[in-house]
Amino acid sequence: MSVDTSTRATTASSPRRRQGLLPEGSTYVAVGIALVGVGLTLGPILYLILGGFRTQGDLAANPTGLPDPWMWQNYWDILAKPLFWRQLLNSTLVAVATTAGVVLFGTMAAYPLARYSFKGRELVFVIFTTGLMFPLTVAVLPLYLLLRDLGISGLWGLVIPQIAFGLPVTIIILRPFLAALPKELEEASFMDGITRIGFFWRMLLPLARPAMVTVGVLAFIGSWNAYLLPLLLLTGDPSGMTLPLGVTTFQGQHSAATTMIMAYTSLAMLPALAFFLLMERRIVDGLTGAVKG
Repeated sequence: MSVDTSTRATTASSPRRRQGLLPEGSTYVAVGIALVGVGLTLGPILYLILGGFRTQGDLAANPTGLPDPWMWQNYWDILAKPLFWRQLLNSTLVAVATTAGVVLFGTMAAYPLARYSFKGRELVFVIFTTGLMFPLTVAVLPLYLLLRDLGISGLWGLVIPQIAFGLPVTIIILRPFLAALPKELEEASFMDGITRIGFFWRMLLPLARPAMVTVGVLAFIGSWNAYLLPLLLLTGDPSGMTLPLGVTTFQGQHSAATTMIMAYTSLAMLPALAFFLLMERRIVDGLTGAVKG
């Protein structure tokens, strides 16, 4: 009787396990790997932020513990200086202008490549994609000489190259998304008297908003974290620098104040981190639409 009972219990549990109702061993492994990945990602960030609340003596005596005492003054001293807010404004202006240019010009370039059939279309697309083979670090010196000869400097000297180097990824993401939009919608718009340009502005842009948000977030984060090109173009006055370059300048001026450097770096990192976390779901939605297309 006990054998029959155990057999029925095993038989009843097998369909539940096959249907995924009961956790498998691989599930625990995946969760464990995910937790390790989260720890490796968030660990340095939390250590950096907490380090900004320490004193130099506390950091040397207890580098892995919590701050004791909590030195809020480190962050307050940085926030009270106009220089930090000026560099924050510079980074914001450059990132917003770069994002707007990448999204606008990328969508305008991806639209004909996705919706029109013309001779040499694939060649044009290949030319854009080859831009991924030449990162900014390779072309930074010739680019600097070109901008100097053209008389382009300052923040605009950052915006224009960053837009150009952001277009390949933007077009690659947007093209399949735009190509997946129903052609019947475009034909119906033409029958209603809407021109191709009108269809682009009035119909296509609202429908492509998820993918545009995705490429916009990627462009914003990339522009915010840019360092090498600002290092060449924004020399001299610290008030004209962006935050990543300002962190390096601050580090050179306060090389002995490690906790102040950690606080400054944390403040420079938080805006982009917060922006990315707020837009994370939209990034996934846009990429999912591009993959389906």
